[in-house]
Amino acid sequence: MLFHPFEIAFCGYSGSGKTTLIAAIVRQLSARFSIAYYKHGCHRFDIDREGKDSHVVALAGASTVMISDPEKRALITGHSPGTPLLERHAFSDHDLLIVEGLKELSLPKLVLVDRERKILDLVGKGSLTHVVALVVPDDPATYASFSIPVLSRDDIGALAAFLETLLFDRSRKESPLYGLVLAGGRSVRMGSDKALLAYHPDNQLVHTAALLRQQCCEVFVSCREEQADTYRHFGMPLITDSYLSIGPMGGLLSAQRYSPDAAWVVAACDLPRLDEATLQQLTLQRNPLRFATAFRNPQSGCLEPLCACYEPKSRMKLILRHLEGDNSLSAFLKESRIEELVPHDGGVLWNINDSESRKRLCRS
Repeated sequence: MLFHPFEIAFCGYSGSGKTTLIAAIVRQLSARFSIAYYKHGCHRFDIDREGKDSHVVALAGASTVMISDPEKRALITGHSPGTPLLERHAFSDHDLLIVEGLKELSLPKLVLVDRERKILDLVGKGSLTHVVALVVPDDPATYASFSIPVLSRDDIGALAAFLETLLFDRSRKESPLYGLVLAGGRSVRMGSDKALLAYHPDNQLVHTAALLRQQCCEVFVSCREEQADTYRHFGMPLITDSYLSIGPMGGLLSAQRYSPDAAWVVAACDLPRLDEATLQQLTLQRNPLRFATAFRNPQSGCLEPLCACYEPKSRMKLILRHLEGDNSLSAFLKESRIEELVPHDGGVLWNINDSESRKRLCRS
């Protein structure tokens, strides 16, 4: 990743039609995806105008200037050396990033072939790296010597579908799906450890982990350090909290610190009605291009943060919220671009937090 976890560059010589093609693909995809666009060129530009207040203050020495109106805003600043953190933060709320230009950087690239095929010299010499496909103005069959996909620039539907498949396949390849049993609560209202209660043949810790194991390649237990000796006896790998006393967000952030490239399917230990079908729905319908995928509880009308899938890109935003003192996963889901699901049965999300709820569950 350079600017965004799901980035793709459109490269080609000047006049090859990059902008026209990008606009057509954006029109095709924008109904389903939030798309960011980064235009990079070798020519200088200026969006400010001489005599305007912002221009006067910039000339006076202001290093960064922001201009805003009720509908939009623009940030004008110089380039900083090192990691492009400003760009990453600016683009992070979007599902994918399309870059125009920057053919010298290690971005995955769609190369627009000009009618004279001059740019193929760069491809053949290896001067253009990370090329994932050629986009050509004539018959794709005449490019059979290239061992990469070749697409017609006139077939916008096929190009959009290729791009979507490419990004989703990248997520599956680069982001393993891990499960996390959230068991780090203090169970104050219940009066005993909720993870060790049994509503099934096994206790909730073992039962929830078994459900997650059917969907995830690895499953971990999130707990406090003082719980580790007790939970270790059940033979599951533990991730003890490294973010302390901030509730479930601490467990998730600790897991993301352990494996930042994984997508984490979290399940609280106090969901005794959680079933295989619900977790299967969550994993099959997750949208890896968004921050998370979560159920909206039909009974409460709220998003359920403790049975959800958090994508790797959520980590930076969660850390920033934590630094600002906001440790609510519910608020994060409510205020972020996520994929919402409706469970097949609203009762599966009934969390049993106290002895009275436990009695009602056992009577039902």
